[in-house]
Amino acid sequence: MLLEVRDLHVEFRTRDGVAHAVNGVGCHVDAGRTLAVLGESGSGKSVTAQAVMGILDTPPGRITGGQILFQGRDLLTLKGEERRRVRGSAMAMIFQDALSALNPVMTVGDQLGEMFVVHRGMSKKAARAKAVGLMDRVRIPAAAQRARDYPHQFSGGMRQRVMIAMALALEPALVIADEPTTALDVTVQAQIMDLLAELRREYRMGLILITHDLGVVADVADRIAVMYAGRIVESAPVHDLYKAPAHPYTRGLLDSVPRLDQKGRELYAIKGLPPNLTRIPSGCSFHPRCPMARDMCRTEVPPLYEVSDERGSACHFWRECLHG
Repeated sequence: MLLEVRDLHVEFRTRDGVAHAVNGVGCHVDAGRTLAVLGESGSGKSVTAQAVMGILDTPPGRITGGQILFQGRDLLTLKGEERRRVRGSAMAMIFQDALSALNPVMTVGDQLGEMFVVHRGMSKKAARAKAVGLMDRVRIPAAAQRARDYPHQFSGGMRQRVMIAMALALEPALVIADEPTTALDVTVQAQIMDLLAELRREYRMGLILITHDLGVVADVADRIAVMYAGRIVESAPVHDLYKAPAHPYTRGLLDSVPRLDQKGRELYAIKGLPPNLTRIPSGCSFHPRCPMARDMCRTEVPPLYEVSDERGSACHFWRECLHG
């Protein structure tokens, strides 16, 4: 197992109180496999990724419990310098806003090359050649010429390819892609997802794909973990989850995806809003929005019930949802 997160808890101290952003998350990803983490904004997806990468803003955020086991080592026990050596060389992250993540006053070639200078001790000339090779690998046309350009001279899709190249520069074992297709049109989204899938197979790396869009992961992910209010409420192999969800929240997400065979019908939307993380409802946190909610749901927090060997659902009535 490449990465295993066990009972992770992250909180933020704010003026309005303590926001419990991650509440006992547990998940894993193997080498050469893709885990998609889904959920609405504010469900804890990106905070979980930042905790794994060790880039959580502290303060106000802090990890209050759990383990992050990467290649057998608990990352939370490593000293600062040890953690920095892991970050970039063994695991890397693709951020959702490439324009903000890239340095606007450095050429793309220099930014890519800097990683080889700092981590591999290469000369600037050798690092430049490696940067051009990476840009060519992620299919940026005329890579040698474009390496002299600045981020603002690239389109959104090409900037995202630069971010992918940067993440892969040191051939990490794990890559976390946080909303890698945000603000891209549908055609470019498909190209980016296909590229990530191809590179995952080529480098045999583990890939964690964070998104709120069920449509972009269907053909890419091996497993899906659905998050709500800082918890994983369903975890399943991708085809099992799409075929028959075992949690009402997952079912609501699937029903809200536009379908060609339902043209002209009103789009489904989950009622209400995600909870305020400083005041998470008692019992099942989804119960105020759940069409299946009963008295038990309002008082008892559901564990992650074992639906099958590879599947779990945090719903007291998962059997009804699964067969409903």
